[in-house]
Amino acid sequence: MQLDAILHQAAAVDASDIHLVPGHVPMVRVDTIMRGLDGPVLTSECIDGFVNGIASDAQRQRLCQYKDLDLSHAVENLGRYRVNVHHQRTGTAMAMRAIRDKVPPLDALNLPLVVQQFAMLSRGLVLVTGDTGSGKSTTLAAIIQAINGHQRKHIITLEDPIEYTFESRQCLIEQRELGDDMPDFASGLKHALRQDPDIILVGEMRDLETTALAMSAAETGHLVLSTLHTVSASQTVERIIDMYPANQQNQIRSMLGNTLQAVVSQTLFPRADAAGMVPAVEILLCTPAVRNLIRENRAFEIPNVIETSRSLGMTTLDSSIAELCFNGLITREDAITRASHPTAMEQAIAA
Repeated sequence: MQLDAILHQAAAVDASDIHLVPGHVPMVRVDTIMRGLDGPVLTSECIDGFVNGIASDAQRQRLCQYKDLDLSHAVENLGRYRVNVHHQRTGTAMAMRAIRDKVPPLDALNLPLVVQQFAMLSRGLVLVTGDTGSGKSTTLAAIIQAINGHQRKHIITLEDPIEYTFESRQCLIEQRELGDDMPDFASGLKHALRQDPDIILVGEMRDLETTALAMSAAETGHLVLSTLHTVSASQTVERIIDMYPANQQNQIRSMLGNTLQAVVSQTLFPRADAAGMVPAVEILLCTPAVRNLIRENRAFEIPNVIETSRSLGMTTLDSSIAELCFNGLITREDAITRASHPTAMEQAIAA
């Protein structure tokens, strides 16, 4: 069986993810549900052949060394895929995430209107957070594309791997991929600061060095966009501060309070009214009150500020979930099950 044939089958059912594991038929995820495709059971040798067909010699060497490999793969007339190759008990396996050919416009993502304002920022740190598969990359790509259509800036993206590909329009856009174009995010970010950027996208602030460099870039007049695997705005603030040694945390609270512009924490729900997914989001905007909470080590009070600042465009995750439920976009069961406070959600949507 050919890899492209599997990917065409997956595209026909609008799968978001494809899983190729020895001893199983190809499996796909469609609107959060796993299902099998028609075809033979895959062998380890078959999957090794898929890997050899899409990976370079250098990438195969990295797989041998680290037992995991991230790369991207494009299929003509079908699209691009983010690929993870890994070793597991029965042999080599692959997980592939489908990436749309075109970056969707911000106004097509069912995000609050305030998110569109982030494309107009000139400096500071904007974080899009959430679990794996929550749509973080798509939101960031849509923000970059909005900037690309209306401003004349120099944008550098540092990604692992490159997902959406951009065509420079009003902006000059350079995209660098971890492994092929830079050894790690920290190195790429350090050198990006010497490349005259206006805007830097960092695929993930996954370690202290990358986080420190991203915050320094934001503090020195750049707009920095990045992601974290956190599920709320307050947890995002606490995660960043906790990366630092205790004797540096007061200084970092001050720096973060000065540089952070916004946090969007999002999660995806299967739509109840149609095929596809819809995001629920928590949005924190860094008003003077929020900056003071960060500086004074009172991040635990951020949810209260969000709740009382809806007129400014802020929203809690549960408020966003409730609105989706009221509008018939998600089911009542999903709303209650995935709410931060299920009992309160049940009462809210019963009213």
